[in-house]
Amino acid sequence: MLRLLRPFAPITPETPDEALVRRAQSGEAEAFKALFERHVLSVRRFLKDLLRDGDVADDATQETFTRAHVQLPKLAPGDRFKPWVFGIARNVAFEARRVRRHEPLESGDDDDAPAAVIPAPDPERLLLDRELQGHFTEALDALSPHRRAALLLRLDHGLSYDDIAAAMGWTLPMVKNEIHRARLKLRASLLPHLGGPTE
Repeated sequence: MLRLLRPFAPITPETPDEALVRRAQSGEAEAFKALFERHVLSVRRFLKDLLRDGDVADDATQETFTRAHVQLPKLAPGDRFKPWVFGIARNVAFEARRVRRHEPLESGDDDDAPAAVIPAPDPERLLLDRELQGHFTEALDALSPHRRAALLLRLDHGLSYDDIAAAMGWTLPMVKNEIHRARLKLRASLLPHLGGPTE
């Protein structure tokens, strides 16, 4: 007796990423398309923040999702798609930066400032202040590529520390330490523009 295959349920905005991943791994093209459409804008924004070039970010976004499609069978049950695809984007961005600027991939310790408490607004608020946006961008660019990526994943994309650890390939304590140091350096860089003390 011929057994008919049950069709997949319709994809809606409420369909969880995990269900879409399973369906895409089973060969359903529409499921991967839904994952792409759900995450492409945030991945592209992340890449543009890292690369500072819209055309290069467009190419890097395409490369990110091409790699994600190829590597999707390796995504294990329980692994979250969003931090996973941001991890791929991070690698693509660092490769692009190294090709364009020959920047080292390792984060250095040259910016290890003393862990002093500096009275300044939280970086999250600065994102909303247009007058400080240019100074914020300059201060962000002064961070090492890895620290900048981790901080952007936290501030701009709202990833949890656990998800950032998955995306960056770091331990949880390392994520907390790197983001803490990034915040300290941002505050120190922005104090002159806020009318605060510079020491």
